[in-house]
Amino acid sequence: MLTYTLRRIAVMIPIMILLSMVVFSLAKMMPGDALSGRIDPTNSSPEYISAMKEKLGYNDPVHIQYLRWMNDILHGDFGNSFIHKMPVSQLIGLRVYNTLFLTLLALFFTYIFAFIMGMYAGKHPYTLGDNMIATYNYLGFALPSFFAGLMAIYLFALKLQWVPASGSIGTGVDVNTIAFYVSKLKHTILPALVLGMLSTAGYTQFLRNDIIESSRKDYVRTARAKGTSESIIYNKHILRNSIIPIVTFLGFDIGGLLGGAVITETIFTYPGIGSLFIDSLTNRDYSVVMTITMMLSIMTLIGNLIADLLYGVVDPRIRLD
Repeated sequence: MLTYTLRRIAVMIPIMILLSMVVFSLAKMMPGDALSGRIDPTNSSPEYISAMKEKLGYNDPVHIQYLRWMNDILHGDFGNSFIHKMPVSQLIGLRVYNTLFLTLLALFFTYIFAFIMGMYAGKHPYTLGDNMIATYNYLGFALPSFFAGLMAIYLFALKLQWVPASGSIGTGVDVNTIAFYVSKLKHTILPALVLGMLSTAGYTQFLRNDIIESSRKDYVRTARAKGTSESIIYNKHILRNSIIPIVTFLGFDIGGLLGGAVITETIFTYPGIGSLFIDSLTNRDYSVVMTITMMLSIMTLIGNLIADLLYGVVDPRIRLD
């Protein structure tokens, strides 16, 4: 296991270098530059703009700019946000906890509902309940996240007034109190439900189909012939084998849900990494944009590694050498 992990980490290094090149190249190809978001060209002289570009190194060759950027990253310097007037690492540190809480809560909803619906649909195929779950899956695949978010805000926040429509914490709440954590949960649960429930469709259908297929295999027939109860057959034998494909998606979830939070956080005005990314992109705060893009890419690579390592935990028959 250790040898496999070290080998995978070694493979990730050139991939991350290639990703950094892609991120840097895309940022350079975007209209304007970080200076465009910092000053107003209509109120600044061309001489001042030219001097600032020279000072910031924007006139240097592209490969020099890239090497300087990578050198700064390796030393923990992600640059400064021109909009927020603070280091990028500090700015992201203020937002990352909200996004992590949102993502973990969304993952919880995804797996809980996917297991419940997938197990039921797999144990009772072609029934009314299975057809209703299939209908939900089709809607989950087809429904855009922004539309689901707007509908959730209208129904649960505006009409029923069960939860707040935006923000991450209520006003006048003291930090690190019970009221603080209750308020944060109330502000996060609706975007987490939208983000998580739309992801359950694929898991539910995958688990359902795998359970149906596994229930027809020889080892299940043998277990039934020995008089093993149906609950033990489904919960111990079938589920253990069917859960392996679900683990495969875990790696994509870590980066995917963080990426999906970009839209969800923007709709709910939730102060996390996603909304920060959109604001920085709009204001051409490229230091923030490049850092967040690199962070999401690296999280996806780490998630894939975690998923591979979990194979051996879920099924001891799988050995990673």
